[in-house]
Amino acid sequence: MIVSKAFEGKTYAVLGLARSGLATVDTLVASGARVVAWDSREEARALVADKAELGDPLEIDLAGFDGIVVSPGVPLNRHPISMRARLAGVPIIGDIELFALARPTLPPHKVVGITGTNGKSTTTALIHHIVEQAGYPTVMGGNIGLPILSQPPLEPNLHGVGVYVLELSSYQIDLTHSLDCDVAVLLNITPDHLDRYDGFAGYVASKARLFAMQSVGQTAVVATEDEPSRDIAHSLRKIRGDDVVDVASSDIGISEQLGWPSLQGPHNAQNAAVAIAVAKALGIDEATIANALASYAALPHRMQAVRTHNGVLYVNDSKATNAASTAPALAAWPTIDGKPRIHWILGGVAKSDNLDECAPHFGNIAHAYTIGEAGHMFADLLRPHMAVDDSEMLSAAVRRAARIARPGDIVLLSPACASFDQFRDFEARGDAFVAAVSALE
Repeated sequence: MIVSKAFEGKTYAVLGLARSGLATVDTLVASGARVVAWDSREEARALVADKAELGDPLEIDLAGFDGIVVSPGVPLNRHPISMRARLAGVPIIGDIELFALARPTLPPHKVVGITGTNGKSTTTALIHHIVEQAGYPTVMGGNIGLPILSQPPLEPNLHGVGVYVLELSSYQIDLTHSLDCDVAVLLNITPDHLDRYDGFAGYVASKARLFAMQSVGQTAVVATEDEPSRDIAHSLRKIRGDDVVDVASSDIGISEQLGWPSLQGPHNAQNAAVAIAVAKALGIDEATIANALASYAALPHRMQAVRTHNGVLYVNDSKATNAASTAPALAAWPTIDGKPRIHWILGGVAKSDNLDECAPHFGNIAHAYTIGEAGHMFADLLRPHMAVDDSEMLSAAVRRAARIARPGDIVLLSPACASFDQFRDFEARGDAFVAAVSALE
């Protein structure tokens, strides 16, 4: 884990004891801080009872505390801890801010921070893969993998620095004030999480703060394929000039992309363009970048090729929890000789009552199979455009698609919805899809 003298002798409250909360307690205690921890679940409190004091920050006296560390899942716009902290004059922070505060005490390193509405995990994993292939000590963390504080500090090798690659949600950015990224990345911005912000403008402002925390001379990489991202890049360039690098999916040649098996589709062209720009900013040579793009393997649940059965490719894109993140998957397999090839499984807990972002790619869909809470609504919406099977259950959708699909077709789980009606999370939904596909005979 990361241990730092930056926390020695200080006092922190930790609210929420899931993975990042437990890692936070371990880091702070090992660093010599006083820690008061709380979780509504008794079993979670028991995990830290021998390390930290137990106390609810909503009830204890917060005078003298150096910070309240909360999970990114805590809705600061409506949780009572926000007012309590404000009255006590104590900052609310997250584990990313603790990492930022610890940085001066860590061995020489650089930090790449990646944010955006869609594509963060793939781009983070891709950048990490390129950096690793270039021979740098590197880990990825933040909104992906293990909590960053639970990972050992990077020890420099012949390259002289390690590279931390962090996926950052808007919630995590909201909880840090000191994260000065050597390279900060914005992929895209489309409406999401609006229940946590003062409208779309508030969400955009949260993303933009990643750049506001950077020092002079650091690199900003922005994919300028949506209006909010273009506006941010334009504002940055007026202040920072050549330190701002614009990229777009059109930077990637079609024949070039065909050599990257796990990076197909226009959305992955954008992800690759961003990763290439970041790698160049880190000083990685073009040959290493090219080899790494070709050898990259897709993350589970993100355009993951599961199996080819009877000539049909089955793809798990369960991470696509809104229409904007599903749209690129629908664009990845265009028609051949005018024949649509995609058998689209979608549904769950809808984030909107439309699929407008997906509509330009409806011509690529041979058949749709709707599931979950939004299934009936989406079935009615799609019937004027394509054949639809209101399957209700994921396993039934897979079986029905398998009966209808023909060699050369693609059965695609890309739900455009959250999973919480039928599954614990998008990973569980993707695992269920993989299991259903594996069971086909």
